[in-house]
Amino acid sequence: MILVTGGAGFIGANFILDWLSKSDEPVINLDTLSYAGNLESLASLHGDARHIFIRGDIADTALIASLLAEHQPRAIINFAAESHVDRSIHGPEDFIQTNIVGTFRLLEAVLGYWRAMADADKSKFRLLHVSTDEVYGSLDPGDAAFTETHQYQPNSPYSASKAASDHLVRAYHHTYGLPVLTTHCSNNYGPLHFPEKLIPLVIVNALADKPLPVYGDGRQVRDWLYVKDHCSALRRVLQNGRLGEVYNIGGGNEKLNIEIVKTLCRLLDELRPRADGKSYALQISYVTDRPGHDKRYAINASKIEHELGWRPEETFDTGIRKTVVWYLANPDWLANVQSGAYREWRGKQSAAPEKLAL
Repeated sequence: MILVTGGAGFIGANFILDWLSKSDEPVINLDTLSYAGNLESLASLHGDARHIFIRGDIADTALIASLLAEHQPRAIINFAAESHVDRSIHGPEDFIQTNIVGTFRLLEAVLGYWRAMADADKSKFRLLHVSTDEVYGSLDPGDAAFTETHQYQPNSPYSASKAASDHLVRAYHHTYGLPVLTTHCSNNYGPLHFPEKLIPLVIVNALADKPLPVYGDGRQVRDWLYVKDHCSALRRVLQNGRLGEVYNIGGGNEKLNIEIVKTLCRLLDELRPRADGKSYALQISYVTDRPGHDKRYAINASKIEHELGWRPEETFDTGIRKTVVWYLANPDWLANVQSGAYREWRGKQSAAPEKLAL
């Protein structure tokens, strides 16, 4: 059995669905169901005994200790995090509490659990901490891509809180011997993505005949990773990664934000044309840039390729088409996820997520 924290979020839900499509090993899914946690993303697992959902917080040490004692997982994959830069700018405290304090309390509970294990089980146990390339800061156009030894230079409250969580995980390995692994991924995209991030937001706004907001000049560069490729990389790291090591996971797809938006417009023009026959590109609207907006992220993923034999399967062209097709085929999911806390966020730019009822 494995424990997945943040398993009702975008990447966590995709990971659980991917895991159970390839294995019968059960999953304990711990999630607070904050604004981006959505059990509807896991509706296909309703009634599946391999998926056990627990509503709770990684900062709840007693709950974590109880779950570990009851279920005895052989591994933990930690996705639980506040993860949106804009939200962190408007309200950083939630990011400090979840990403730093929560990670610390999770580590404390896991350390006690691991120390009490029999030696044979202790040697097999793993804690995989899922992090972001944003901890490395911003690159200039001619700079080499981020490697695992790149100096941390976080530029937002979000990335600073994730950097702090990474340091805690590293410290618990080097100080206490806790068997940890850390991954840094580039920008994920794909099915089940909460529509506050660029790709799903553009799709949603385009279909609703709303402006397609582009920060500044739209020339910020990101490396794009299809979420199912990310899931396969995480399985590989969990299975064969060297203890205490960090692995960068990238898609090898550096794209300008404005290029992403125009690509989405072209796909929607093809797959769901506007009633007036005009291009969705007419809805593009340039807005005031985000404070401290990083200009470029780029991942060097040669370490995971050389050590673990992993490479992404999807090109950007194949992955982005699959993504648009999925959103067009799932209007009910989109309509439901945009209710409640999401609408309030878009209207008020408030950083405090509402809790969703079960």
